[in-house]
Amino acid sequence: MKSYLLILIVGLLTQTPAHAQDLEQIKFDVSPASDWTNLFYRSSGWFGGDGIYSIPLNGQESSGKAAKKTLIIFSDTMIGEIDKGLLQPDAKMIHNSFAILNGVLPNPNQLKFYWKEKEGQPESVFIPKTPNTDPKDYYWLGDGFVNSAINNSIFLFGYRVKTISDAAFGFEEVGNTLIKINASEKPPYQNYEQRDTPFFIDKSDGEKGSFGAGIFVNTIPAGATRADGYLYIYGVLGKSKKLLVARVSPQNFEDYKKWNYWNGSTWSADINESAAVTDQVSNELSLSELPDGRYALIFQQSGLGRNVCMKISKTPYGPFGPVIKIWDTSEALELKGFYSYNAKAHPSLSAKGELLISYNVNSFNFFDDLKTHPNLYRPRFIKVKFK
Repeated sequence: MKSYLLILIVGLLTQTPAHAQDLEQIKFDVSPASDWTNLFYRSSGWFGGDGIYSIPLNGQESSGKAAKKTLIIFSDTMIGEIDKGLLQPDAKMIHNSFAILNGVLPNPNQLKFYWKEKEGQPESVFIPKTPNTDPKDYYWLGDGFVNSAINNSIFLFGYRVKTISDAAFGFEEVGNTLIKINASEKPPYQNYEQRDTPFFIDKSDGEKGSFGAGIFVNTIPAGATRADGYLYIYGVLGKSKKLLVARVSPQNFEDYKKWNYWNGSTWSADINESAAVTDQVSNELSLSELPDGRYALIFQQSGLGRNVCMKISKTPYGPFGPVIKIWDTSEALELKGFYSYNAKAHPSLSAKGELLISYNVNSFNFFDDLKTHPNLYRPRFIKVKFK
């Protein structure tokens, strides 16, 4: 009788709450996070960039787990000067940069930007130099994390991209790389390792995609409350923006043969068996724990839509519920050619019970609009508080 009671008590304590099974209903308030948006409104040096993933350097990924330092990475970046609201000559685009934020508050005095220079000109921090690299390739950065199981090394995904035309979307991805920065390496990260990976997908039917769009570190060292010891790495495939999920233990992260892929019913060692768990997401996104035991996928609907959205799941790999619209970005789209994209959450910069969410703004007439709206190309932020 005693053993039965013990089993019953343990079952009640560990049982997932009934509301955690609901994939449709959630109560929240949302508001602009103007202090974070204004943090990236700058007129000298770094004045614009997209991408923006935040990586707590203490490895504590969860909301309310304050990091002393956060690495914030950007892809295409503008470096130059703005005077009286006008872009000055000699501004230059590089392909990636980063910043270090001390603490978790949007204090401009605690934020420092980094890029490299060559012959007095700005240059990207991370430059492809792998066996599969073409001389004209450059990196568009995916998500990253600090791996406590591999000497607290910083890992970043780098998508190898090449320019194919002068059009607004005149580029294509050609490969996937893993960038590794030793914990002892200091900014501006002059030394780092880079390895080609098998995580770029180029199917015979023309669908292309890549893993690294988001990483969820579901481990005790990362602060996960329902840790299962795995890293979940998200990929996006094809024009319909299908979401794929891979997982691996942190200690095996560099051993690509030990990765597994969700095929819709179980985990498979074959990347070609990866099954879409949902679609119409964005090329950059996030998955975060919710206070009530569920998980929130944050993304921009259909990649370039005006809606910052959420889908709920009871596991990190789905199934996901219907689209829940969080925010309409129209107010930030000042000119006809502006568009928004790549929304994601930053749980390590969020207060407990909240999610700080960023989205990017760009223009189909980028270089023309930049002359009169030089601060268009920067992240905007909102804050979601769950009830």
